[in-house]
Amino acid sequence: MSGLPFVSIIIIFLNAEVFLQEAIESVYAQTYRNWELLLIDDGSTDRSAQIARRHVAQNPACIYYLEHPGRQNRGMSASRNLGIRQARGDFIAFLDADDVWLPAKLEHQVSVIKDRPEIGMLYGNTLYWHSWSEASDALKTDYLPRLGLPTDTIIEPPGLLPLFLIGKTAVPCICSILVKKEVLDRVGGFEESFRGPYEDQVLYAKICLNVPVFVSGDCWEKYRQYPHSDRSSVMSNDKPYTDRLLFLNWLENYIGERKICTREIQQALRKEQWRIQHPFWARIGRKFQRLEECIRGDSTGKLSGGSPNMVQVRE
Repeated sequence: MSGLPFVSIIIIFLNAEVFLQEAIESVYAQTYRNWELLLIDDGSTDRSAQIARRHVAQNPACIYYLEHPGRQNRGMSASRNLGIRQARGDFIAFLDADDVWLPAKLEHQVSVIKDRPEIGMLYGNTLYWHSWSEASDALKTDYLPRLGLPTDTIIEPPGLLPLFLIGKTAVPCICSILVKKEVLDRVGGFEESFRGPYEDQVLYAKICLNVPVFVSGDCWEKYRQYPHSDRSSVMSNDKPYTDRLLFLNWLENYIGERKICTREIQQALRKEQWRIQHPFWARIGRKFQRLEECIRGDSTGKLSGGSPNMVQVRE
């Protein structure tokens, strides 16, 4: 392994005994072998900790178990930061406990980032994975979202951030990124006040403002989707709007304090803040926009039975 970059893999988990084993096995299956795996327990009360400790006992040279003092539940950001602080790798990759990597993920990503030393982070597309369940007849088709921008290219800072804000390009899944450890240290890692929603987008904002990012068209991961999740009940109240507005207000303060706001970011931020604060009128505006596109006949990317922003995939 001499000369190969060392990768620290961080899996955080909270009561994930159903899927944790499969996530860890997808790390074992990597064709790239110069890695360490940090398993971060965010206060689990099920058998997750036993599963993690068993793997540590079997592979003590490369797998480590970490928890917060007093086995506290500190949230996703604090748990990932705990892993970042302990990581020894040149690069860091994140894998959620209910997702899986494809075997060549690290090999391909390390090759890309080694050949382009100017980039601080890279990501690709991610399969939204419905077919993991045996109840496949009740599930949607697996799909890859359209990234919405040219792939296999380097985006200089802060080019990606306004595109993320207004939805012109798909926000990467956390399991897709590979990022330099020194970049995470420079930007201060995750913001621990964001325990769940938008913790990843907070990190992406800080990275996109500071370093070039490489966007690949390849897919290296499966992002597990739940057919009977509580998403529908969550979406029926105002919490998604509240969470997003908190993120947008944080971003406004962040760029204001550092005096790093561009005109494009400011316009995107104002537009998105208005949309969240006026959801009814924003929905009306989107309906008129779709109608106009249909009249012009330029609604692109639509597949039979699909959405304009996704590509259907069948395995």
